[in-house]
Amino acid sequence: MEIKVKCNCGVEKCPEWAILELQGVVESQPSIANQIQGLEIGRLCCSSSASSLVNYTFTVGYHELSGTKVSLKKPLLVLKKKKAVQEEGSDSNNDLELEVIGVIRHKILFKGRPKALISKPQVKDKKASDK
Repeated sequence: MEIKVKCNCGVEKCPEWAILELQGVVESQPSIANQIQGLEIGRLCCSSSASSLVNYTFTVGYHELSGTKVSLKKPLLVLKKKKAVQEEGSDSNNDLELEVIGVIRHKILFKGRPKALISKPQVKDKKASDK
């Protein structure tokens, strides 16, 4: 089988993607196990400090993880599978074409344990509620 890889966007214009590397498992609720397509699992925030080091926080439910951006030794391609256009003289019906839709050059590494986000319950003012 012949697999062709095409990039129509050009090397400099290819969208940058990143990998989130987590230590552990992200599990969904059993009630929505079959509906995870497009599900928002958390909030990723980026903040820069005075030392020009960029820190990332990833909040999932009541847990917050802290991470840093790490360069990959070798870049990875994000590919989309397409059925190839049949060329004249080609006897194979199984030609496949892969389209490059992004390049991954960095990962955001969350190597520490998550910090629990616990908030105090709101206490009602007795004087206000008695009136």
